[in-house]
Amino acid sequence: MKVDVPGLEAFLSIADLGSFRRGAAHLNLSQTAVSHRLRKLEESIGVKLFTRTTRHVSLTQAGSDLLPHARALLKDFEHQLDLICDRHRDHQNVLSLACMPTLAVHMLPTVFTAFMQKHPGAKVRIFDKSATEIGETIASGQAEFGIAILASNRWNLATEPLISDEYFLICRKDHALAHRKVVTFAEVMHLPLIRATEKTANRIIVDEALGLRAERMNWTYEVQHTMTAFMLVEGGTALAIAPYLATMHLPPHLRAVPLSRPRITRTVGLLSKRSVPPSTLAESFQEILRDFVRSLKVTGPSSRSA
Repeated sequence: MKVDVPGLEAFLSIADLGSFRRGAAHLNLSQTAVSHRLRKLEESIGVKLFTRTTRHVSLTQAGSDLLPHARALLKDFEHQLDLICDRHRDHQNVLSLACMPTLAVHMLPTVFTAFMQKHPGAKVRIFDKSATEIGETIASGQAEFGIAILASNRWNLATEPLISDEYFLICRKDHALAHRKVVTFAEVMHLPLIRATEKTANRIIVDEALGLRAERMNWTYEVQHTMTAFMLVEGGTALAIAPYLATMHLPPHLRAVPLSRPRITRTVGLLSKRSVPPSTLAESFQEILRDFVRSLKVTGPSSRSA
């Protein structure tokens, strides 16, 4: 049997207020509408709930039996509905995204400043994951979208390229190569170099671009995080290879020099579930991110040929 919520509301209003007229006024309905709702409820359960005379309305035994259960049922229904609405409102006010740590550090602060000015009451949940983990975070529903290297995307995710991010040589400002306009990989292959950890996206991209030369390079250090590599470079122990976006806030004593032969790039963009439109907050954030990317003066990646 289906639960007749309008019928139960009419039943409770009449029982609580003692008349069809007052019950109808409480529900902001006509007396005819309330009578119709009650009649449908009585027909569906097969019993009379009220004894009605021209001057008095009273509960039948069946009505008296039903009253506490109907009250509890509607109270629980309203409570559960409130919980669902609260969760939905909270979800609407939360932006959940996944982002590679290096991108989060160098891209997101400016974007979030503009975003929070536009949505001051919003809450943000950031999953700072590796490029290979971001796809799973989106697919599982933890994050609505991600910012990552698109070469690492999953087949079941939609992609939107944002920027072509070129790899640079990172050295101290007092290094012999610091003031060169461009440096080739052949010129640095025998110098102490810092390599990204195996299976990281940066390691895979650089190794694939160098091919057989990758194992002939003088990899002296292996690190997981770009900031660790910059620390080693600043100490004068080795040189690093890092993408442009990671060089936007280099320590003051370091310099980024364009690399060539080969010129290595990665494509950074948005990942999201296919055929799932973005939420209002996600759409707003992504548009601010696009504006930020368009404003970047990416002199290396965009202005010189391979």
